Amino acid sequence: MTHELVFTNGMVFAGGHARRADVAVDGERISAVGDGLTGRQTVDLDGGLLVPGFQDAHVHPIAAGVQLLRCDLTSTGTADEYLRTIRGYAVEHPDLDWIIGGGWSMEAFPGGTPSRRALDAIVPDRPVYLPNRDSHGAWVNTRALELAGIGPSTPDPADGRIEREPDGHPSGTLHEGAAGLVGRHVPAATDAELDAGLRAAQDLLFSVGVTGWQDAWVGPGLHGHRDLLPVYLRAASSGALIARVSGALWWERDRGLDQLAELRERRATTGRFTARTVKIMQDGVAENFTAAMTVPYRDACGGATGNAGLSFVEPELLKAYVTRLDAEGFQVHLHALGDRAVREALDAIEAARAVNGPRGNRHQLAHLQVVHPDDFDRFAALDVTANVQALWACHEPQMDELTIPFLDPVLAARQYPFAGLRDAGARLAAGSDWMVSSPDPMLAAHVAVNRTAPGGPVDRPFLPHQALTLGEFLAAYTEGSAFVCHRDSTGRIAPGLLADLAVLDRDPFARPASEIESTRVRRTYVGGELVFTAD
Repeated sequence: MTHELVFTNGMVFAGGHARRADVAVDGERISAVGDGLTGRQTVDLDGGLLVPGFQDAHVHPIAAGVQLLRCDLTSTGTADEYLRTIRGYAVEHPDLDWIIGGGWSMEAFPGGTPSRRALDAIVPDRPVYLPNRDSHGAWVNTRALELAGIGPSTPDPADGRIEREPDGHPSGTLHEGAAGLVGRHVPAATDAELDAGLRAAQDLLFSVGVTGWQDAWVGPGLHGHRDLLPVYLRAASSGALIARVSGALWWERDRGLDQLAELRERRATTGRFTARTVKIMQDGVAENFTAAMTVPYRDACGGATGNAGLSFVEPELLKAYVTRLDAEGFQVHLHALGDRAVREALDAIEAARAVNGPRGNRHQLAHLQVVHPDDFDRFAALDVTANVQALWACHEPQMDELTIPFLDPVLAARQYPFAGLRDAGARLAAGSDWMVSSPDPMLAAHVAVNRTAPGGPVDRPFLPHQALTLGEFLAAYTEGSAFVCHRDSTGRIAPGLLADLAVLDRDPFARPASEIESTRVRRTYVGGELVFTAD
């Protein structure tokens, strides 16, 4: 039999490992896997590896794409470089009422908190609003604070913190919900900007082999974010959305079950887009001391503090919310970074199962920076997927300067316990959290296997006993993510499944683990259609 398309002369990732085989595609599906297959069109793998298309289980592509079109700080790294970029952008755009963008890293500034005064020196006359790379805070200038009416007497919101100067005046860094005090005044992105951002993001994700994703924040939400559901529905209806996408509808944490009727109305399936997941953010991040921990943070001198982070939703209310969402057939996607938040999220899912029984909604916990070992077994017992972002599990400035010194040593030794979760039988899915970090799955694979940063020293791995094998991590980024996104016809290379595929320029299984980061994507296919080629 002659097939439409055959991939040959290379390796195929299947069953958790690489093996030599040919793969045939007819129409939008894989039709055969074997030896000696022939096709009217042939792709020479040239010794490379054919993998199922990567699926990013936690990503913010529209926000990332829009940021690429604004004052984008993701490609710079020092305080001086950020200021040069901001100054240049302001000069190039004299007619903009606001300077907006973002993507700065906390480690570039003492204590992770940049100052309004640095921005005032370069943009004194217009408000500046720049969320950081993880969107858990924002850097603003004095003009932005004035427009928002934020001064020394402004109290911290319940879900955030205003960094202050010695006299109590806001210093220019706003954490978590405090960023929304200014964010609500920022001009909303236009439909044209959002549509362009989605196109730019889709192209970039295709270039790193990602054929589908879960958008972890389909608003409306915090910090002035536009509702992204219409953006996806427009793209899905027009055919502009080629990737397979699931959207996590945002749970507004200052409301309660009254929002359920709206969520029911927003549940959607159009083209290659679905929205049947609800995202609940249970805590913040460790770097600004808002991740919910079981042991309080330490101060700069190593002394104990009274702050153990924030539970954005009161735990008993969380149980009620998750139970009701589960009964309504929603999948729940919980941001749980600290070990207390992880436990509260698992408790909520356990409460839902006690009332509703197992309903197969494929609930998930994302990030999982610190997990108490007593909770490892609960993932498998409750059928909860561990949605991990491996790129963060290494020694780098944000970890070494802003996290480890401020965590109790017992908690610091429990970070990113991928192997512990695996050994306890947890199902793993993987994502990037782009725009927080790179969307490249092979960079994340490098960290998951080596526990060292791409391009960094290899002689100081971070908690190496928690490393995964390359096969385990690639399976998480393909089959695991496909499962959690309810895309069972993808994620593996087998006859009958959709031909969502990526061609890697080498077989990383045949090379030293230290070289995983050098792997590049040559081609990407969605439903048998070529959507990216490095040529």
